[in-house]
Amino acid sequence: MLGGGGLKGFAHIGVIRALEEHGIRPALFAGTSIGALIAAAYASGVGVEEMTRRAEALQRRDLFRINHVGVLLSRMRSPSIYLEEPLRTLCEGVLPHARFDELDVPLLVNTVDLERGTQLVWGLPGLRDVPISDAVYASCALPGFFPPGRVDGRVCIDGGTVDNLPVSAASGAMGLDALIAVDVGSGELTHDTDVAQQGFASIYMRAATTMMHSLQQVPLTHWAGPPMLLVRPRLATVSWFSFSHTAELINEGYRAATEALQTLPETLAAPGGVFPRRSVRITVSEERCTGCGLCVALAPQLMGLDARRKAFALTHVVEWSPADGDFVRHCPTEAIAVHRLDRRPSLPIVSGESAA
Repeated sequence: MLGGGGLKGFAHIGVIRALEEHGIRPALFAGTSIGALIAAAYASGVGVEEMTRRAEALQRRDLFRINHVGVLLSRMRSPSIYLEEPLRTLCEGVLPHARFDELDVPLLVNTVDLERGTQLVWGLPGLRDVPISDAVYASCALPGFFPPGRVDGRVCIDGGTVDNLPVSAASGAMGLDALIAVDVGSGELTHDTDVAQQGFASIYMRAATTMMHSLQQVPLTHWAGPPMLLVRPRLATVSWFSFSHTAELINEGYRAATEALQTLPETLAAPGGVFPRRSVRITVSEERCTGCGLCVALAPQLMGLDARRKAFALTHVVEWSPADGDFVRHCPTEAIAVHRLDRRPSLPIVSGESAA
């Protein structure tokens, strides 16, 4: 399950390389946005070396060309800032002229039906007799940036609008025994003190990333499906649309996947849950805590307020997966810190400023 994240999605290429080295050939591929593009390419037979070559050769003009005429003549009624043709050409150049039902390996492409306002996953039963490139273009069509795409007569946009990592739709519909999910877009949200001065595009993408992160946390936090190995490369410092970090992104995807795969036997042996797991200690700074109670509202099973309205951890040492602990970063004064007891470097921690 390959998530969306703009050009951060090049990290998926490194993940696939790690899977190949471990002899892992998934029985199904699913993706959103650039995750859909790379999943579709690989499921169609495009190798890691070819994807790497194409990614490293991609330049801004190959993807972003301003829709001058549309913006000038239609203004607010223009469907997008950028033209459809470059993204459409990219999808059609990478993917075969084939339908979903012609692939040897099942493929799911996550989109949103704009007119109905519903999630629409192409490749599920009854939704396979359509061109793969049409669905992938629509899944990559970030609202406002690119025009919506038409798939079998339906107007569709980027699936990340509803579900940037389609784990629930895929596992529920396809009866999976286990899954590997790769989050490249919104797993890490760090402070960005300059975003308000960076212009419309940066503000829009910051808002979209925050929204996607919140939407994505719900199924991961309450995951009740088969065991999931969640791979989260560390990409917070790279822009969604940076063309100068391709090799770095691919290498980071490879590193994160290689380290996460060390716990694959543990994942496959479990009846469910999100992995890798790690032991962490939760502490609270009384000096910083204002007693706002937000941590208790977000994580009532872990946090409480004492008689002085100071937050405290109900259980100091807990077992966390990469999907846990999101409440920590919501503390407005960064009073909560998380210290990893298992020092394996592959397991990043969500923490306040004072964390170890």
